[in-house]
Amino acid sequence: MRCCDWSEVTACVPPAEQAFFPLDEELELLPGTLTPNLQEDLVHLGTWMPFGRAVKELQHFRGVDVSRPTAERSTEAAGAAYVAWQTVEVERLEKELPSPPAGPERQLLSVDGAMVPLVGGNWAEVKTLALGEVLPPVEIKGERVIRTDKLSYFSRLTDSDTFQRLALVETHRRGVETAGRVGGVTDGSDWCQGFIDFHRPDAVRILDFPHVGEHLYTVGQAVFGEGSPQAHSWLAEQMHQLKHTGPVSVLAEVRQLMATHPDLPDLAKELAYLEKRTALMEYPQFQAAGWPIGDGAVESANKLVVEARLKGGGMHWAQDHVDPMLALRNIACNDRWAEGWPQIVGILRQQEKQRRVERRHHRQALATPPPATPTKAATSSAGKKKPTAIQPPPSASKPPQQTAPGEPRRPAANHPWRRMPIGRARLGLTTKETDAKS
Repeated sequence: MRCCDWSEVTACVPPAEQAFFPLDEELELLPGTLTPNLQEDLVHLGTWMPFGRAVKELQHFRGVDVSRPTAERSTEAAGAAYVAWQTVEVERLEKELPSPPAGPERQLLSVDGAMVPLVGGNWAEVKTLALGEVLPPVEIKGERVIRTDKLSYFSRLTDSDTFQRLALVETHRRGVETAGRVGGVTDGSDWCQGFIDFHRPDAVRILDFPHVGEHLYTVGQAVFGEGSPQAHSWLAEQMHQLKHTGPVSVLAEVRQLMATHPDLPDLAKELAYLEKRTALMEYPQFQAAGWPIGDGAVESANKLVVEARLKGGGMHWAQDHVDPMLALRNIACNDRWAEGWPQIVGILRQQEKQRRVERRHHRQALATPPPATPTKAATSSAGKKKPTAIQPPPSASKPPQQTAPGEPRRPAANHPWRRMPIGRARLGLTTKETDAKS
């Protein structure tokens, strides 16, 4: 079995008519040589795995042979279509300001970045938003555990201001504006705080607990020696104090170490970072209120959504191809493929219609004869031009029969398409009827 190749069908159509096969719209075909179902399968596979593997899996499950470049082009075109749809949706939300859907009683909002390799050996940061519903705390092995459910993601390779604007398409869908309370767990960077300011300025802001541990680890290694038992013991004690009593005693300890070790400039840097975020480290209060204190949801998103597909061995992406892949990864990892694919198809068909219009205008411009230039013989001695009759070129054949207005274009009675199974099924003809018509 192989994919349906319409080039065989259109081979007998005059060159001027090959730009658009008449039944493409009636059969709801997409650009390319694959049927709609096969194209969706190929794009879906390309969203989850490298394009070479996607080609092999399509052949295994559907018995269809396509090339790796075809898989790459189809997948990235579909992703670009979804990026276009989401961008238009953001513009609509900004213009119409519709009422957002009802959000959950307690919602988690977390943003972070992950690096991906680009062509030329460069790296760039992909920013990802994770949204979820915070569940009531439960006791597991004597410890209070707070979980998050119904996670969804939005990712883009762009600057922070553009990212927070484009993410509106997901924050609106998830009801961030109308949620009862929102907890913003981040690594404390300025762009993350700006994102929260933009979407939910009254959110409870929480500094990721393991991220604080990284800064305290730097302090302990500098003071007690890298990899020393004293450094590990000191770090464990400070993290316990931070989690159960808050940041006051921990900051006092770091100040004391800085005073006794003025020769270690890194201590002042780490202390300044922590002091600036003191209000974000009230972990006993956050836990008592039922908030998670770690940004594991978005950290997992970096691995699941971004790195699992865009950071494989030997992968290097053209920058223009990153967002299309991220868009597909979002709808796949959000379990929204059935909702997202029709939107992709709609954009792809609009784009193909626009291309057909542009090609038709181009052909018409080429077919329009240039204006006639008067000759000397056509000019009288008085300087007046005599009208010269322009003879139309002889017609090589009888003009084609015009289709009545509003009537869909269909192939002629002897068109090869009618002999194909899809043509007979669409027109309700039997094999004998098609043979009789031809």
